[in-house]
Amino acid sequence: MQKQLTNGPLLDEKGNLIEAGYAFDLVREYSRKQIKGLKSRIKEWDYYFISDGEYGIALTIDDNSYMGMASISVLDFKNQKDYTKSFIRWLTFGEVNLPSSSHEGNTFMESKKYSMFFKNENGQRHLICSMKNLVKGKDFSCDIVLEKTLDKSMVIATPFKKKRHFYYNQKINLLQGRGMFSFGELKHQFKKSETLGVLDWGRGVWTYSNTWYWSSLNANYNGHRIGFNLGYGFGDTSNASENMFFYDNEAYKLEDVTFNIPKNEKGKHEFLKEWTFTSEKGDIDLRFKPIIDRYSNTNALIIQSNQHQVFGYFSGTIKVEGKEITFENLLGFAEMVKNRW
Repeated sequence: MQKQLTNGPLLDEKGNLIEAGYAFDLVREYSRKQIKGLKSRIKEWDYYFISDGEYGIALTIDDNSYMGMASISVLDFKNQKDYTKSFIRWLTFGEVNLPSSSHEGNTFMESKKYSMFFKNENGQRHLICSMKNLVKGKDFSCDIVLEKTLDKSMVIATPFKKKRHFYYNQKINLLQGRGMFSFGELKHQFKKSETLGVLDWGRGVWTYSNTWYWSSLNANYNGHRIGFNLGYGFGDTSNASENMFFYDNEAYKLEDVTFNIPKNEKGKHEFLKEWTFTSEKGDIDLRFKPIIDRYSNTNALIIQSNQHQVFGYFSGTIKVEGKEITFENLLGFAEMVKNRW
């Protein structure tokens, strides 16, 4: 049984979640000032991924208290290549000033080497970013506008098994995109008819060591918009999972999911071999053929983040409310992230 959130503040006077569960919008109000846990445990981020199937752009601004980060990735799906550069600002502790809601407010980080501006304006999201020498002398810039295509999104409030620790998260799928980016001599236009994206808006107080799994799909298929958010490892999800399926103008709640990542004979994950995604009810039955493993391993003494964000093509079936939605070779991503932070 999954519990749906009601309206009101997110936290009580002791800094614990008032209720845990899922919603289709940010019905609970987040405020950094209400947090009572260790300030070093506060994690906040805005992450966008936009793609038209030929190229993809990933943009991140975060404030993890001990550090803030601005990161840009360019993904070339035809040539199966990825390029990423990140800049770290130490001991930010909220100075990045990420908004308390995804509905309004702007997110901004800059230095002499980069400028990243996520702007909310007139119901649209305007992403204006630049970075010098993203890789091998190639500068990057983008100017992209995103608009919602449906009113519902995935929202979850989950506690950790430790007082005053929680995660409040929204994933806005099927954002319609348009604009351009340049990368060295490459100049690419994102056409509105072909471009979709997702926003991962995360706020919370995290435990030191954790592993999460997340997958996102946003695609056009046979005249329909298809998207999903699948994942686990984001705290105690006994009240509700973050699994949701989007089809045209509707959102459908799913229960459990398991990421079956292949391993070799030594028990080590082989991220570029075919994965499967399954559920206890059998309503999720997916195959995933990877083409790019965007891997990073940040290791700074007691701080470590080992990330495999894998891009590839999903095929399979999702069953919702008596309907079976089957699709083939739709571009998306799935990740496994281990953090000590």
